[in-house]
Amino acid sequence: MNNEALIATLTDIVGTKYCITGDKKSERFRKGFRSGEGQALCVVKPGTLLEQWKILQACVAADKIVIFQAANTGLTEGSTPKSSYSRDVVVINTMRMDAIHCLQGGNQVLSFPGATLFALERLLRPLKRLPHSVIGSSSIGASILGGVCNNSGGALCERGPAYTELALYAQVGEDGKLRLVNHLGIELGDTPEEILMRLEAGDYDKDSAAPAGKKASDTDYDAILRDVESPLPSRYNNDDRLLHEVSGCAGKLAVFAIRLDTYPQNEEERTYYIGTNNPDDITELRRRILTEFETLPVSAEYVHRECFDIAAEYGKDTLVMIDKLGTDRLPAVFVLKGAVDARLNKFSLTRGFTDKFMQFAMRLWPQHLPKFMRDYRDRFEHHLILKMHDGGIAEAEKLLPELFEGRDDADFMACTPREAKIAGLHRFAAAGAAVRYGHVHADQVEDILALDIALPRNDLNWREQLPKEITDKLVAKVYYGHMMCHVFHHDYIVKKGVDVKALKAEMLKLLDQRGIEYPAEHNVGHLYVAKEDLATHYKDCDPTNSFNPGIGRMSREKYYA
Repeated sequence: MNNEALIATLTDIVGTKYCITGDKKSERFRKGFRSGEGQALCVVKPGTLLEQWKILQACVAADKIVIFQAANTGLTEGSTPKSSYSRDVVVINTMRMDAIHCLQGGNQVLSFPGATLFALERLLRPLKRLPHSVIGSSSIGASILGGVCNNSGGALCERGPAYTELALYAQVGEDGKLRLVNHLGIELGDTPEEILMRLEAGDYDKDSAAPAGKKASDTDYDAILRDVESPLPSRYNNDDRLLHEVSGCAGKLAVFAIRLDTYPQNEEERTYYIGTNNPDDITELRRRILTEFETLPVSAEYVHRECFDIAAEYGKDTLVMIDKLGTDRLPAVFVLKGAVDARLNKFSLTRGFTDKFMQFAMRLWPQHLPKFMRDYRDRFEHHLILKMHDGGIAEAEKLLPELFEGRDDADFMACTPREAKIAGLHRFAAAGAAVRYGHVHADQVEDILALDIALPRNDLNWREQLPKEITDKLVAKVYYGHMMCHVFHHDYIVKKGVDVKALKAEMLKLLDQRGIEYPAEHNVGHLYVAKEDLATHYKDCDPTNSFNPGIGRMSREKYYA
């Protein structure tokens, strides 16, 4: 089948509107959220699971590369093409297939490929249940399935990385044939067409129990997190404990649906804002909570002062939009922004217009951070947003005064619900603030070097100290992360003219010397080398290298030649 015939076939399946050709129209699907861009024959947006199956059949028959993409919020270039390939690429964007089905009265859910975490939160709210992940360090509109495929998540201390052993997926076997594999633990029929149509229609037993011994979440994470003497990180992408079929597959399987656990709502929550000039205070707090508390925190988010400042100025619009519009409307806003950027970025005079316009508009907006946060910023270098629930509140009320009360170089306070919301959103806005800084100051910034790293659980010196020969190459360092699991995000704003590739090699060498694993939760994408366990998992999932080739710096050729 030649390219014209393939495009005609794909158009017949989804309609002209949803088979996108041409560089201009497809740019926002071919360009990564932070970086990365490549060519594609077309972008296809199936509206049903059966349409996705037919698209895959056509692409495999035509010997094309397939790259799967949901909201395109990946931070390591793993959901877009990268440069060129020896075979043509078809991008399948799954966002139209966004259904979520409740199972067992909401104790579990079944998610289609394009369903988002926001939608899951909204669905579970009336049932007084919670999802496996919430907005943390990633991006607006992130998909449920994308988190599982990348072992993401973990901002929530009691839940760990997104993980399941229950999924429906298609795989191209070593013989080159496409097969549908039903490991959902739900009887749906025998043929792919019957399975997919019944699943789409909800024609199955929604109370069916999961097969014995099969997990729909990482049930071992609590014990792993509490082991503060372990020389290993609590979670990272190369951890073979969490590499199972769809979980950690990074697009090397064609996923149609996944089954996940949900969690009961907490009866009571309280957020504490902690500031200190001594990082050892946070080390002691972390270790005592993990070893002494009966109830783990909901979350414990770290922000360094320099990150606070960058987020306050360059993440202000993100905070304000989430606060005022709510999470339901925000994905549509960012889709619109992406479409406008795709048109305006073609011309030098209008490149980066939306970022610069939003940055200017926010100067006219009133101060968005409460006074106590600005005071803490002036007084303290290190900030921790600690959210406790139920029995953990009393435990925190006992420990925090013991550690911080009556000191000039440290302090804490209990937040009102409104203060807690703004503090959390400020932390979330930090994830995109460095990127915005780079867009606004493109004449001064070469690029953003973003690393997400997993420190050993027994590491007492988590605060990075870079040599002068590296800091001289940086405009700023944006440090934030998840304190209890020792997973940190380091966004380095690199000075104009610096060789970013060489600088990254220097950075990774320092991480290797400290026994730090990377990446921690956003997968290797095209930015990191897949280590042995991860590379083996990719090859097991996709022996012909038909799906998302080249990730992990692996071969782009068929059969990994």
